Amino acid sequence: MNVYEVIRSRRSVRTYQEKAVSQEALTRILETARMAPSGKNRQPWKFVVVTNKETRKRLGEAANNQDFVGKAPVVIAAVGLEPEKIRSCGIPADPVDVTIAIDHMTLAAVEEGLGTCWIGAFSQEKVCEILRIPSSFKVIALLTLGYPADSAGAKIRKSLQEIVCYEKFS
Repeated sequence: MNVYEVIRSRRSVRTYQEKAVSQEALTRILETARMAPSGKNRQPWKFVVVTNKETRKRLGEAANNQDFVGKAPVVIAAVGLEPEKIRSCGIPADPVDVTIAIDHMTLAAVEEGLGTCWIGAFSQEKVCEILRIPSSFKVIALLTLGYPADSAGAKIRKSLQEIVCYEKFS
């Protein structure tokens, strides 16, 4: 599969098979996060990989009781290590750097025949408590990972004309 096919195939998965993800596939996916670019190559991230059933269930509860989060075979907490860092353009650095790494993982998962769902609805405090993440860091997102239990639906996207302008904002 080429990168364009992977991007077209990627979708959010909210129902997973009860099938473990191999350590080899997981390592390949995590390796893509390691290779992601970051500002000044700081790599200001840590990824907490959770496979323990009880911990996943607790993370589902911390994710606003989204049941499917706890049922995914793997949940990855993507943690930003520099929450106070602001880029010269005025944008916080951690969410930008960490989400690039997360996106690399979501695309690599497609290549592995796996599905993911990017979770932004969760209690920062509860997730940090469950995973013993120091309060000086921030969880940027949770990422569920596993074998999809259902088939892909069609992606609905805006046209290029709706999202792209040239030379100036219009």
